[in-house]
Amino acid sequence: MIGAQWGDEGKGKITDLLSRSADVVVRSQGGVNAGHTVVVAGQTFKLHLIPSGILYPNTECIIGSGTVIDPQVLIEEIEQLKALGVTVDNLYISQTAHITMPYHRKIDQASEESRGEYKIGTTGRGIGPTYADKSERTGIRVLDLMNPEHLHKQLGWTINYKNVILEKLYNLPALDSEKVIEDYLKYAEFLRPYVVDSSLKIYKAVQEKKNILFEGAQGTLLDLDHGTYPYVTSSNPIAGGACVGAGVGPTTIDRVIGVAKAYTTRVGEGPFPTELNDSIGKQLGDLGAEFGTTTGRRRRCGWFDAVIGRYAVRINGLDCLAITKLDVLDELEEIKVCVAYEIDGETCYHFPTNASQFADCKPVYKTLPGWQKPTTSCRSLTDLPKEALNYLKFMAELMEVPIAIVSVGPSRDQTIIVEDPIHGPKRALLDADGIRVGET
Repeated sequence: MIGAQWGDEGKGKITDLLSRSADVVVRSQGGVNAGHTVVVAGQTFKLHLIPSGILYPNTECIIGSGTVIDPQVLIEEIEQLKALGVTVDNLYISQTAHITMPYHRKIDQASEESRGEYKIGTTGRGIGPTYADKSERTGIRVLDLMNPEHLHKQLGWTINYKNVILEKLYNLPALDSEKVIEDYLKYAEFLRPYVVDSSLKIYKAVQEKKNILFEGAQGTLLDLDHGTYPYVTSSNPIAGGACVGAGVGPTTIDRVIGVAKAYTTRVGEGPFPTELNDSIGKQLGDLGAEFGTTTGRRRRCGWFDAVIGRYAVRINGLDCLAITKLDVLDELEEIKVCVAYEIDGETCYHFPTNASQFADCKPVYKTLPGWQKPTTSCRSLTDLPKEALNYLKFMAELMEVPIAIVSVGPSRDQTIIVEDPIHGPKRALLDADGIRVGET
């Protein structure tokens, strides 16, 4: 399950929903820069590293090797869940996942500040520098934490090296290496019971024919290789990245589910063709509670962009879609959908990978009538106002992929299941416009 936009699509709720029938949920990339919000019986759970399936005690939750882990944040998250009565006995952490260190956070924040008007919009949580050290082969992994002697040797040199950067390049105080090592050895003892060979554990689950859900973080347009570079994250949130980050072969994956909002949002810097800097954009942000789970930053809001949607379908090989926050559009008199871009006077239906071209894109809109009726109590497609159903049909037609789930509110029960999102329909019933409306 992946995000089909710039992240923040409501993946937490959809993961929670899909976890009902999952034996294993795996988080395969990203770090504490991601945030998933799940609302259960009026109680809100905000998760950053732990897979959303943790709310089901019989579902094994694995933090894979492709993630980067801030142990302090992870321990706080574990303790918060315990305080809320949630068991974490079903949590497992990959021994080869990389660790975010204090110097990663400091360098991340200082580097972003030094960019001035050329800021990327990083969360400042040290994610980029952690992945950079991983690629430079100077990173610290979970298994390193478990070996005090080895950790002393490795961190002694690394912290001295990072201190030169902090002091000479950014004019920041040096870190106390002994204090850092002492803190991280304490984290290691707390986390030790959860550490496993995650790839082997997942492989055994595959052999046992268990239902495995790979939970994505961020979104397609934030992918390091295929997103709106340089305004991207430092990992691969696309479907193919799940194989690398979890340590499984591509033949393991037999279905890919994309999550998209009924409109579009973006956090941080970078071009955003359908952005609304007006009262409607503010209305979407207010009604949709568009504030980052991790940073609290207000998200930029705009109309649904079918061009990036079709790109997400292509890059990820999506089998179906989950559309979230349809209810946020309930009050609008009319709704626009971006069906194409205008670039240098020509109409373009495909996402331009040239960053300068994308920055100059002008959206080509199709306007649809709104429904101006509440949808939060709808539990089937037939409950929806005609205009809302037509809007979904139009989205499915543009994206060329069926809609399996429609979310009309943050709670678990505020969901319309159009078809089995995991196994697909046995035989879909299609209406004249091609959207699946049920199955025999």
